[in-house]
Order: sequence, then structure tokens, then C-alpha cells
Amino acid sequence: MGKTGKGKKRPAVEANSRSGAGASEKSSSSKKRSVDNEEADAGKKDFPPPQDASSSSDDSSSDEEDDDLVLEGEIMRMPGTTTSDEELSSEEEDEDEDEYGGKKARKIPLPEDYKKKSSKKQKKDNKRDKSKSKRGGGEPKVDTVNVDFIFCDMDEKFFYGIKTLLLANPVYAPQSSALSDLMIDNVSVGTVVSAEGYAKGEDDVFAVASVLNVTTHSSQPCIQYLRKQCLDHCPSQHKEEMETVLSGKTKRPAGFFLHGRMINMPLEICEVLHQQLVLDMDWAVKNAEGGEDVRKSLDYGAFVVMAPCTRSGGDNGMLVYKYFDDEVFASNAEFMYTFDAPKSGLEEAGGEKQLCSVIVMTKTGHRDAMNDLAKLIHGAKAN
Repeated sequence: MGKTGKGKKRPAVEANSRSGAGASEKSSSSKKRSVDNEEADAGKKDFPPPQDASSSSDDSSSDEEDDDLVLEGEIMRMPGTTTSDEELSSEEEDEDEDEYGGKKARKIPLPEDYKKKSSKKQKKDNKRDKSKSKRGGGEPKVDTVNVDFIFCDMDEKFFYGIKTLLLANPVYAPQSSALSDLMIDNVSVGTVVSAEGYAKGEDDVFAVASVLNVTTHSSQPCIQYLRKQCLDHCPSQHKEEMETVLSGKTKRPAGFFLHGRMINMPLEICEVLHQQLVLDMDWAVKNAEGGEDVRKSLDYGAFVVMAPCTRSGGDNGMLVYKYFDDEVFASNAEFMYTFDAPKSGLEEAGGEKQLCSVIVMTKTGHRDAMNDLAKLIHGAKAN
């Protein structure tokens, strides 16, 4: 703080009243300096006795007294203040003179967007802390969604869900719409896994299984397409057997066993899906409407599965099935063979070469596969 200049000087009385003991000590020290100067200059000049600070109100004070006033002004600042020098200087420039001509502290208003800027900075700091915690190996937050799966009969509302699952099989993909229509019409033998209240309309399909009679639907282009794929790629050692199965002249009819599901479906749901299909077939045979011919058409003696798969380690590598239950079916098959599946979008995008494994099972082989599937799932669950 500079000197008061032309303004009024702060009276000593006011200094005493605000600074208390500090002002008294300065008054006594001023007296002492005056006495020392008087002794040093003895014989040269005569100085009047020093005046008490409490009675000094003269405007013609010495520079030393002005300095004392300045010092008093600095001492008069409230003790314990932690304001930086830069803040102090800015406050001094913005102070007003009080009624005695001294400086009066004035509050400096904060900018209107101060809090807003602080909150934004705090949000950025929080985001930075979160990113640091993630980089530091913190466990990511996993949201758990509880879903109640329900097993439904075929219905028209499931058309798009069924078609989507069939598109995942490169052999079924070209005929996915026609096959979906046949599966929906085949109400007696077929099961859809959906979720109760999962979405409006409840038309989501998580898994599906159905059997289409080769003889009954022989005039359908989609069945003719599947039949042709099986016969055209069948090796010579199984050619005769394959023609017999698909001829429609066997004692019990054959059926194309179509199934698909989301990859991350719980194992228990997969087992129940296949169990429901067996129950559908048994129920259809006992409760068939339309006479003996209809009942016989539902009593399947053989099943043909066209399972999507790939090979690990090149052309001579082991088959890797997309659905693990197809591997169980293959282990209980009468015979099987593999051919290159039609090119799909996945293969064209640089994925693995897609194959189709044709698995032919008898009714007995299918029931044995169901037992193996149950052991595999419950064994994996127990471990």
C-alpha cells in the first residue's frame, strides 16, 4: 500500500482502536528513536520533546511518520490471511477510501460463469479418473438382464425371427423365407424359444427347431433345393443310401431336421429345445388329425441335418461345428459327409471357409444323441 498522498491521513486514534497492542508498540518505538536521535545530535540542535502518537493529528508529519502510517496500514490486515501477493495487489487497487481517508477493502465479485466452469472442469476430472481406473485394470461394469424364456408353438409372428436364424446357415440362406413359411405351417412338430415380455409383440426368436417331411413337401422348391444339395455332394460310398432316405419309399418317412439358435444361449435351454421337439413328434403321432396317412407322415424314421461347420488347420483339419449339439448328432449318425457350402457374406469378408456337414440319423440314433446331449450338458454344469 502506498502513501495516502493528498488524501486525509489516518488518525493515530483510529490506528490504536483497530490495531490494539500493535499500535501501542509502534508508538513506544517511535519515542525511543526520537530520544536516540536527540542524544546523538546533542549540542548541535534542540529538538522539541517527542509527541505522543495518540495526540498527533498534525497534517505536517514527517516522512518517517508517513512510513509508520503505511506500516500500520499493512499491519492492520487481518491475521491468518492466506491471500497471495497477486490477489493482495488486485484488492488494493480496487479498494475505496473510508471516511478517514484510508483504504477500505472491497469484495471482488466472481464471474457469473465461475460455478459453471468449475462444474465442467469437475466433470472432465471425473471422466479422466474413470478412464484411469479402466486403464489401471479395474473390472468393467457388467449389466445383468434377467430373461424368462418361453417355449412356443409355431406362429406367423415369429417369421422374421426364424428367418434370421436360418440366414446364419449358408445352405439354408438362399431359401430362408420359403423354409420359414413351411416351418410355421408345420404346427404339429416345431418349437420356438422366445421371451415373455421381452419386447412389444413378443416376437423375438432366440432358438427354433423343426422337422419337415421330405415326401409331404416334395413339391416345394425349398425342399427340392435341399434334396439336390445333399445328392449332388454325396460321395459314391453313401450315394445309394442317401437316395433311399430321400426317395420317400421307406417304411417310415425321412425329415429335414432344421434348428438354429443364438450362440450364447444357455446350455439348459438347448437341451429343453430338443426335448420339446421329441415331445412334439410323440404327441403328433398319437393325436394326429386326418387319418392314418397323416399319422404315418409324422412318425419319422430318419433325420437329415445340414450342419454348418469349418475346419481347423486347413483342408485336412478337424471339423468344428457351429452348434455343439450337431457334433453330438454326428457321433450318433448312420453316416455323414461334408461339402463346401455356398459362399456367404462372412466368407467373402475374409472369414474361414464355410462347410456343410450332412448328418443322417435314424430315430434310434436321434434318441441316443438326446441322452448323450443331456449327459454332456449336466456333466459340464456339474464341473
